[in-house]
Amino acid sequence: MSAAEWKKRCEAEWGLQGAPMPDHLDWKSVCDAKPFGRNLLRNPSPHGTTTQTHTCSPVLSPEITVLSQRRDQSCHTHVTSVAGPPARKSSPMIPLASQQVLWFSMEQVVDLKAEGLWEELLDDFQPQIAIEDWYEESQLHDSIYQLTVKLLGADKSTVLSEHAVNPTEDRSAYSHTWKEVSYVFSGYGPGVRYVHFLHRLKNSFLNEFFPTLFTGSSVVVRPIKSSS
Repeated sequence: MSAAEWKKRCEAEWGLQGAPMPDHLDWKSVCDAKPFGRNLLRNPSPHGTTTQTHTCSPVLSPEITVLSQRRDQSCHTHVTSVAGPPARKSSPMIPLASQQVLWFSMEQVVDLKAEGLWEELLDDFQPQIAIEDWYEESQLHDSIYQLTVKLLGADKSTVLSEHAVNPTEDRSAYSHTWKEVSYVFSGYGPGVRYVHFLHRLKNSFLNEFFPTLFTGSSVVVRPIKSSS
């Protein structure tokens, strides 16, 4: 197909009538990238589980850094102590006796242009950016989960919009149900080029490692014009 035909195909497939669609773009590549309606995160279920099952793969070591093999997106794991002295470097997964609770965090950065979106669309049309995450409720602490998502500029440091969640848990009843966290960015203004997705969970060490699980993490761009 010609460039004009690829452009019309993208416009029709995603319902982008009225959106800026400059002729200088490689519309075949844009169509092939499928930037709308799919999860742009590369590691949506780091524990290897879903909300339908608790069967999971071995827990990631806090010293492991997982780098994406596709485009410019990276995924990192971090562990931070919230009780007791720092863990011994020789045994990062085995804390001291007085250290039984750790924060486990994971962050991912999505390069929106690398995923097929274009500057004119992000600046003028400002499509909705929907985020979602699920975490396992527990009685470990009143606060076991935190989520912070930032829309960043081209320099990866300028924050143009931000959403943070830090819920309080009901510890009065024993439950390990899944809890959904979701939000839709809309009317965020021009200049957005990256999405920084960071979530943190508290885990406990007794005689073995007991993680609080999260899964179903997603960043999805919708072909819907934002309202300010």
